[in-house]
Amino acid sequence: MVQLVGSLRKELADSLSTCKVLVVGAGGIGCELLKNLVLTGFKNIEVIDLDTIDVSNLNRQFLFQKKHVGKSKAKVAQESALQFCPSANITAYHDSIMNPDYNVEFFRKFVLVMNALDNRAARNHVNRMCLAADIPLIESGTAGYLGQVTIIKKGMTECYECQPKPTQKTFPGCTIRNTPSEPIHCIVWAKYLFNQLFGEEDADQEVSPDTADPEAAWNPEDTAARATASEKDGDIKRISTKEWARSTDYDPVKLFNKLFKDDIMYLLTMDKLWKKRKAPTPLDWQQLENSACPQEESPVSGLKDQQILGVWGHCQLFQHSVETLRQQLHEKGEGAELVWDKDDPPAMDFVTAAANLRMHIFSMNMKSRFDVKSMAGNIIPAIATTNAIIAGLIVLEALKILSGELDTCRTIFLNKCPNLRKKLLVPCVLDPPSNNCYVCASKPEVTVKLNVHKTIVLSLQERILKERFGMVAPDVQIEDGKGTILISSEEGETEANNSKFLSDFGIRNGSRLQADDFLQDYTLLVNVLHSEELERDVEFEVVGEAPDKAPPPQTNQEEVNSITNGNKDSAQPSTSSKAPAEDDDIMIVDSDDEEGAPSSSAAAPCSTKRKHLDEDIGETSSKRPRMNQSSAAASPSNNDDSDIIALD
Repeated sequence: MVQLVGSLRKELADSLSTCKVLVVGAGGIGCELLKNLVLTGFKNIEVIDLDTIDVSNLNRQFLFQKKHVGKSKAKVAQESALQFCPSANITAYHDSIMNPDYNVEFFRKFVLVMNALDNRAARNHVNRMCLAADIPLIESGTAGYLGQVTIIKKGMTECYECQPKPTQKTFPGCTIRNTPSEPIHCIVWAKYLFNQLFGEEDADQEVSPDTADPEAAWNPEDTAARATASEKDGDIKRISTKEWARSTDYDPVKLFNKLFKDDIMYLLTMDKLWKKRKAPTPLDWQQLENSACPQEESPVSGLKDQQILGVWGHCQLFQHSVETLRQQLHEKGEGAELVWDKDDPPAMDFVTAAANLRMHIFSMNMKSRFDVKSMAGNIIPAIATTNAIIAGLIVLEALKILSGELDTCRTIFLNKCPNLRKKLLVPCVLDPPSNNCYVCASKPEVTVKLNVHKTIVLSLQERILKERFGMVAPDVQIEDGKGTILISSEEGETEANNSKFLSDFGIRNGSRLQADDFLQDYTLLVNVLHSEELERDVEFEVVGEAPDKAPPPQTNQEEVNSITNGNKDSAQPSTSSKAPAEDDDIMIVDSDDEEGAPSSSAAAPCSTKRKHLDEDIGETSSKRPRMNQSSAAASPSNNDDSDIIALD
């Protein structure tokens, strides 16, 4: 007769009380997970989170209370969880999991790692550390009513990076600066403007008219006389936006007339831009003030953040926010800079006002502050019950692993609505590792197309190796027979190389670079493919990795009958094929409601798994088509139906 301790077999209960597990993240999923772990019988838990508690967290992260706002999430979660089980041994770290202190040896002391993260960079890193330490990882994520849990085990399953992830959607600079056609273009422009005026200037975030726009194909010398930019208010062609703004002491009216009148009139001189599109209409502060209706100043009914102000209302909001931000700069002292934060009211007011005024100029419908904040901050809806369900599923999969039943583990999708077979939770068998994965393959290798005469060493390090391939501290050696060190993780050792072009080191078409990240115990061989035909604003391309151009998946009967239906989002070790997006696809985005880079979740199950490019807001997303009626009818019941919750 099986001996039980509570609802668990005694052997498993004993295992829970002695094994050491790591929880990465103490937010929406992390709070629920930590509570579940101590109540299930886990006694030795370590939790790590870099974030602090914000008021907006309190509606779903129930381990936190109002008195905890501003404190460490990990520390408070530890204290609250101990109230459920005082005998538990919980260690909390208020730190980043990407800190070099948490190396492979740190990970090896755990039996199991559970992710409750909200960004791709950290997910990539934990994935690699678990692979290097050969420790099972349970990955998870939610987005609104959607959720997903999956298992990653070296040599047995796909790793988090086995399938290509859609890159963050970006917009050409000339579109942002000259010809915005969607509200998101104006919102991005307004965020750039905030940095240009109050934050850290970035040459790639210029907001003034782009005279190098190839579509304009104009001669500035021939048409400069037609531009009516005011010399008194500053010549947009001679000094930076920040320098000019400082010279006016951030005068809101002068700023307004430069940005929404002078710059727009300058754009109108680029005749070719407006032959096939509606030309913008400049705004003048004095005219708007003289014609302002008293009604616009009256309060509008409804929630403040969901109101859409009139043009003059946004002018006043612009003025008030500039004055407030100017005061903040003065209080910080000479040379101070501000950092844009969606939760900072003056910063959010500034972006809302500037974006809406630009929308009006370019004949778009203006947006509420709520809508602007959602797009500007990459906010993804978070629902407490979704987090609770996913956290419960994580623990159930953890129990399978600790019971030695890894073969019974599944990727599980939580859907918003039952599918045609009335299934709300859908398990899918775990996919095997991809032979072409540049992380978990026996000899990871990629081919990168770039222009060796235009790509500098710093771009290789920051944009390609760190941002694209997720390295933390890469060392790069050229396979040229000499062992030339191109990049060193030792501070200052190769700093002189940063501004040099790759071609300066003899790197050409066919060159091979060995990139090592000792923190991640990871080596990547980079094959260089030189090209002078990259698209405008494209620095590099990873050859053979373009989710939007991949062939559609096969739909043979064997696949239709397979249990491997369902999709794994861009933040998960996922799919086996790709296809064009469909109108009724469900969008998969990041977990919780934090910024960034999106990640894992799920959608309604389908007969094949697919992956798609991001739709709009930021990092990533995936979409998956729904199973059609005929496919559902043709698909027989499978052996995993006992693991599926049906709504009758």
